[in-house]
Amino acid sequence: MVISKMFLLGRIKLKRKMMYMKARSFGFTHPKVVAHSQDLDLLINRYQGICPGR
Repeated sequence: MVISKMFLLGRIKLKRKMMYMKARSFGFTHPKVVAHSQDLDLLINRYQGICPGR
């Protein structure tokens, strides 16, 4: 299944926003924030796989 760059960028922006909201509430080391950070890492890695050199 091919995921478009624009779709991934939208998901990255949303996940980043959600992570910051959780961090403000719980602190950056809270497990919920860490889980969002890890999800964000996966999305960014996926995006970089589609757009190498970016």
